[in-house]
Amino acid sequence: MTYAVDRLHEEVAYVAYHFHWPRDAILDLTHHERQRWVREIARINTRINEGG
Repeated sequence: MTYAVDRLHEEVAYVAYHFHWPRDAILDLTHHERQRWVREIARINTRINEGG
């Protein structure tokens, strides 16, 4: 089973946008690591948007 290319692009763009990491560095992350950073960014954004 392969990971959906569109989803991979979304994750790379999301992390790159928020952390300004280069594409290759993000692609070098394992699937699990990349998803962890996506969740952490979402958590940070939620906290900021809620004023906390």
